[in-house]
Amino acid sequence: MKAVPIARALPLVAALLLALAPLVLSPYGSDLVSKIMVFSVFALSLELLVGMTGLVSLGHAAFFGLGAYVAVFASPESEPGNLAWVLFASMAAAAFLALVVGALSLRTKGVYFIMVTLAFAQMAYFVFHDTPYGGGSDGIYLNAKPRLGPLDSGERLQFHFIALGALVAVYALLALLRRARFGHALAGIRDNEQRMRAAGFSTYRYKLAAFVVAGALAGLAGCLLALREGYVNPELLGWKQSGAVLLMVILGGIGHLRGAVIGAAAFVLLEELFATPALVGQTLADHWQLPLGLTIIVFVAWLPKGLIGLPSLRRSRR
Repeated sequence: MKAVPIARALPLVAALLLALAPLVLSPYGSDLVSKIMVFSVFALSLELLVGMTGLVSLGHAAFFGLGAYVAVFASPESEPGNLAWVLFASMAAAAFLALVVGALSLRTKGVYFIMVTLAFAQMAYFVFHDTPYGGGSDGIYLNAKPRLGPLDSGERLQFHFIALGALVAVYALLALLRRARFGHALAGIRDNEQRMRAAGFSTYRYKLAAFVVAGALAGLAGCLLALREGYVNPELLGWKQSGAVLLMVILGGIGHLRGAVIGAAAFVLLEELFATPALVGQTLADHWQLPLGLTIIVFVAWLPKGLIGLPSLRRSRR
């Protein structure tokens, strides 16, 4: 009986700790936390598809990368643009692309759906990689980071709270959707779509709506990454990025919002650990993908329910 209130309080405690992080961490640590929050938004957007709807997509990076590019396109080159407009433009563009991709790909199922989403993402990748409009393979820079009144996304501390606000808003939105009729319908589609269709639900429309919302949230994450880095390149739309965010969701635990955030944090921290020569040595850091992959394999084999299932595993062993 006491576990439920504690579980509900954990997101609030985590948000409070994230708000206090810049006061106790070094600039490097604070910047790392900001990166974790950005990728947590990205992982939550995919959780809406994989965990809540049962749709495994390998093309989710297309919306992430498009949101990042639109953030640059919507910002003036010589002076700071409007932050609200940049965020809206990134989400709207990603949502529109998700509407087009979803309208076509959702007519397929299973492995065919995975391959169609991957094909669309690769087409988007080559559009930015092979055309000069997006800077080609070199990418483009965000020269003047946007503002909203006194809020300046170019300031490290202020961006930290922008990313935190976005993470809290996305987490709260998905938590509300899960409890709403829409979320229950998605859960029914995930468990037995044929039964939901027999009950009179238009499952295609529900899945398309979830696909568009997930795309918009991925665009938001891409916009935040562009604001943080000040630079975007076509690799943000590549299949490796889609695979990385899927690993975050799996690593944390599919079907849990907290799992998506935990998985994103674990993935970013592991990547930072194995890519830092001062911690693991130059030889291992030069090939950091190998130890990262092996570590994820061990975690998935040891924790089939993800990191979110670690407490229950300890209780069962006791």
